[in-house]
Amino acid sequence: MKKKEHVIVGISGGVDSAVAACMLIEQGYRVTGLHIKVLDHSDDNLSLEESSLIISDRREYRFPVFSFNLSGSFRRDIIAYFQQDYVAGRTPNPCMVCNKLIKWKGLLKGAEILQAHRIATGHYARIDFKNGRYRLLKGTDRQKDQSYFLWMLGSEELSKTILPLGTLTKPEVRELARSFGVRSAEKKESQEICFVPDNDYRKFLQSSLPELSEKLKGGEILDSEGKVIGRHAGYPFYTIGQRKGLGISSPEPLYVRSLDAEKNRLHVGSKVMLECRKLIAGQVNWISIDCPKTPMRASARIRYRDTEESCCIVSGPENRAEVVFDKPKQSVTPGQAVVFFREDEVIGGGIIEEALAEPPLDSHQASSGKGTVKL
Repeated sequence: MKKKEHVIVGISGGVDSAVAACMLIEQGYRVTGLHIKVLDHSDDNLSLEESSLIISDRREYRFPVFSFNLSGSFRRDIIAYFQQDYVAGRTPNPCMVCNKLIKWKGLLKGAEILQAHRIATGHYARIDFKNGRYRLLKGTDRQKDQSYFLWMLGSEELSKTILPLGTLTKPEVRELARSFGVRSAEKKESQEICFVPDNDYRKFLQSSLPELSEKLKGGEILDSEGKVIGRHAGYPFYTIGQRKGLGISSPEPLYVRSLDAEKNRLHVGSKVMLECRKLIAGQVNWISIDCPKTPMRASARIRYRDTEESCCIVSGPENRAEVVFDKPKQSVTPGQAVVFFREDEVIGGGIIEEALAEPPLDSHQASSGKGTVKL
């Protein structure tokens, strides 16, 4: 490491980004903070403004903080995507898209403006360099690991990024915050989507798209045999696997199996009908490996808190892939991400486009990758 190498740290106001900045100062870097505003104006403004934000009460951990505005990009690339995905019958994950299109893009632009060498964030993940490639690795603290949300990043972005918290646990970060005199040391974490009040996406959709409820309410709810058994309030207000709030009676519990945006319908069925072994993913990004030309074994998760399951991945045209799990997954949801792992390494991922029902493969087929269909 070059002493006094200039690093731009994304400052959110929370404890993680503050500790990341203080750790870099400890390690001899010259640190500048950058706070990216996303909900202040109707358009972008890349003019840097000095911020009065003070991260630490200790003088040795004070550093300049600037801000600029990406509100226009955030509304176009994140909020509009969020709305459009729900209207299309998908369940979006705005945080992973924001990391790619707002946070990293904004920090790298800030580094360019401020003539800095690299950028840093407070994410719990790790980066290393092996066999001529930069690799994304899981954070040491498995309860806090955020590598799942960073699968969209490429080798070029990783090469310019430092993740100081990757080997730490949350309690260790809290303790460091106290030792650094960080003002946000005891600040509680927020798990909410920043632009959705009270984390109530239904209320957000109703207020931001006021015509949606009136246009879609009263659509059919169909059982597994295609029989109409009820009416819904609008398919965007339901998610795959949802059981409560369906307004239907049945001798057995029924769950939302799929959303049909074209026909304004909900399809429901028993819990076992939520199981799925195969999915199609789009917008696939390979991080440290080339797109595999033959079926590849890996493990994958279909949501942040999901358990990894062994699978076979078959790449297709137009950055698409078919993923066949060895064991059924529950509630595979279009719009969410399927992320691929090899032990601690995130090798890539994609957006789930479709869940495909399929009878189980035998062990020989699963291990050889046979039995999959070509895209």
